[in-house]
Amino acid sequence: MKKIIFAVFVLSAVHNMVYAQHFKVSYADTVFKQPFTGYVFLYLSSENKAPKDAVVGLDVFPCFSMYVKNVKPGQSVIIDDKAASYPTTLSNIARGEYYVQAIWDRNLGGRAISESPGNLYSVTQKVNITKDYSKQFSIIATKVIPDQVFKETQYVKEIKAPSALLSKFLNKQTTINAAIQLPKEYFSQPNRKFPVEFFVFGYGGDYHRLSGNPYEAKPIDTSACIIVYLDGNCPLGHCVYANSENNGPWGDALTTEFIPALEKQYRCNGAMLLTGHSSGGWTVLWLQTHYPKVFDGCWSSSPDPVDFTCFQKVNLYTDRNLYYGKDSVLNQVGTVAGFFPWFSMKQAGQMEGVIYRGEQMHSFNAVFSKKGTDGLPQNLWDSQTGVIDHAVFEHWKNYDINAYIRNNWQEIKPDLEGKIRVSVGEQDNFLLNYAVAIMDTTMAKINSKFVFGYYPGDHFTVQTSQYRKDGNQFLERKYREWKMKHPEVSNK
Repeated sequence: MKKIIFAVFVLSAVHNMVYAQHFKVSYADTVFKQPFTGYVFLYLSSENKAPKDAVVGLDVFPCFSMYVKNVKPGQSVIIDDKAASYPTTLSNIARGEYYVQAIWDRNLGGRAISESPGNLYSVTQKVNITKDYSKQFSIIATKVIPDQVFKETQYVKEIKAPSALLSKFLNKQTTINAAIQLPKEYFSQPNRKFPVEFFVFGYGGDYHRLSGNPYEAKPIDTSACIIVYLDGNCPLGHCVYANSENNGPWGDALTTEFIPALEKQYRCNGAMLLTGHSSGGWTVLWLQTHYPKVFDGCWSSSPDPVDFTCFQKVNLYTDRNLYYGKDSVLNQVGTVAGFFPWFSMKQAGQMEGVIYRGEQMHSFNAVFSKKGTDGLPQNLWDSQTGVIDHAVFEHWKNYDINAYIRNNWQEIKPDLEGKIRVSVGEQDNFLLNYAVAIMDTTMAKINSKFVFGYYPGDHFTVQTSQYRKDGNQFLERKYREWKMKHPEVSNK
């Protein structure tokens, strides 16, 4: 009897493998007339009517991908159990109704696959996945994600500064792009020059948010300034304006190519200040510490992990697994109020094992890791198991900001002392306050004059009027100190 039951089980499994549900995915020649080589994605959601727009790290959703070569218009690609998948294979996902979209990733320069100009995608379809394993679904991409268009106004302009450094690295013409917001005094006082405040968006931010904005730039605190909005988006995520083996020399390009182009086009007085939140907070801290002579003050708000002994509470120097902590407890990448589990490292890592570029976790790899033999960033962790590769981490150590300051303090102190302010919410959703506290302790030990501030709130609610006022007043003080050293512009 046991043999009969086992035989029935095996036959049932084989039947399901042969007749497993699958999607036939193609693209119309009206959107792309050439053969396609690259990754094809399938996004599903039981609730989101635009599943392709879901965000890894904020949403959990079934997704599938596969790499294809020379697929012609109208030719179908089969997405089935052979595809890379999360959270499980297609034939094993929960039965029920789903919204579904397909994307053909041409990878022409955009960050998020769902928003990259030139990518092909299908309109949303609703499907019912049942126990009928012979069922197949046809998805045709009939849409193209359009190029972004920036609308300039009197006070807001777009700048695209050519970069020879990035063009050489990427082997294609590349520009550093930003939005420029001018103060009203720029027009009422045509002979006056102004300080520049660089604002760097966090992960997923885009300078196109300023498109069509009719308003003038607000002062730093009381001083009129030019605001430059940098977003850092690149094909592998957020470049954080750090030189890297995978993204290229973004830091050098910003300081030696973009800034001179900015100063040539706009009336800048030479003062350069930095501020940013989240990934933007990490960016400005990196720029200030690595180009201390270029920038005159930095307010870093809720920065990504600034100390790798506390990479969202994972000690990358000693821990063996990114996904699991002590007693096999899941490590969190996102929480509610800094405590209640929301989104785990395992969920983020495994989803990004399917969505291969443009998301937060792999963005860290792109900046901090060496380039692999396959031309892609080396992975710090195994996407399925979470096991950390400490040989890869040896290169990550170069981007531990707290360690960099501590180890190079005597050399960089003359140009860096007193220029940094770091603030964070005490209930940060992404546990970023813990690494900030470690950095605070380290800076106290070396007797630095850096300023640290802790406020009620999480990653999003911390941005109160008092929080912003304190940060802006710090930048104002740095600007006044700069003016004292440059009396030729102090009264202009």
